[in-house]
Amino acid sequence: QAQQAKFLSDAENELEELAVTIAQAKKMVELIKGAATKERERVEKLFAEASEVLATFQKEVVGFIEHGERSMLGEAEADLRWKEERRAKLVQCKQNLENVPSTDTIYFLQEFQALKVAMEENLSPALSFQNELNFTKCTQAVGTVKDVLSAACKKQWDHLQGKGIDGQSSLEIEEGLCSPSPSARRSFHHPPSSPFAFIIDLDSDTADKFIQLFGTKGAKRVLCPIPYPESPTRFINCEQVLGVNLMNRGNYYWEVELIDGWVSIGVIAEDFDPRQSYNRGRLGRNEKSCCLQWNGQNYVAWFGGFESVIQQPFFHTIGVFLEYSEKALTFYGVKDSKMTCLQQLKVSHFAKGQFDSFQNKINHQFPSLFLCKLKPAFFLESVDAHVQIGPLKKDCVSVLKRR
Repeated sequence: QAQQAKFLSDAENELEELAVTIAQAKKMVELIKGAATKERERVEKLFAEASEVLATFQKEVVGFIEHGERSMLGEAEADLRWKEERRAKLVQCKQNLENVPSTDTIYFLQEFQALKVAMEENLSPALSFQNELNFTKCTQAVGTVKDVLSAACKKQWDHLQGKGIDGQSSLEIEEGLCSPSPSARRSFHHPPSSPFAFIIDLDSDTADKFIQLFGTKGAKRVLCPIPYPESPTRFINCEQVLGVNLMNRGNYYWEVELIDGWVSIGVIAEDFDPRQSYNRGRLGRNEKSCCLQWNGQNYVAWFGGFESVIQQPFFHTIGVFLEYSEKALTFYGVKDSKMTCLQQLKVSHFAKGQFDSFQNKINHQFPSLFLCKLKPAFFLESVDAHVQIGPLKKDCVSVLKRR
């Protein structure tokens, strides 16, 4: 009887867990459908706008050809009429002269004079055809547009499939400045020769109840709390989630897609207390974590409650490069064939007094962060904030491995 009761209890627990996972699966299905519908609508709108641009260009080019045709044709037809009339007049004068009797000297002289006058008349002005050059270059211009469009479509399709151009890397590291802070600029920091392409899986035992996970790679902030089971590592006051992966030596590189909303991406110490208050628990607002934040207007680097605003345009893809032995963390904006350094967090040895408060904080306390084992961390700050981890673009991986 006791065994039967235990069996029933186990079955009940299993049913409850299945109910929770089914509810989560339903929400995931709805979120996927919603995201796909939204993306489809955006794509259809962009295609419609692109078609409108092409239609406008077609109308302009055809109109240009028609205008050139009217202008050139009017001039050419007038010249043709003048030549035909002149020929007809000369033919008539010649016939008249030939028909004059040889004995009628006066009439012969009159017709001869008429033919001479007709032959000495001024010729028509030379054709100018001022628009000929542009008129005949329309095919070349449209052909160029077609080639550019075809190449762009192929490149973007390969990009969607994660392919490089012709199977080779097309990534170029953008030369420029990458400084720890605006007041301590230094030369652009290239990733070293053997970075490690880091595979991240999100840890469901750390996810706040307002974060919906999509497998182990996607996370989105939602309005309705998710009944996750109790866990000592779960965040309870901040909409954050960690990776299961630990980093304590070597180099690590990963990429994150910012799909929607305000998001912070960074690292956090393994022993950080997830039950900290909101003000102390957020990424970068303590000495146990640091991050790059997108707040809807610009990027901001955070560490120990200090911030550094970054003047760079928005990038959908953020690359994170952690050099554990160098005690350095660098954030890149990844787009097309370039990686733009947004911010590097690292101790700087410039003379004292040359730094702002953010870099001073880095100089004094950032190295202590590397005494801990670190984990990738994500803070979804706004409702509907949505991120997707990797996979790394093939061109990025190949370029980073060569450096």
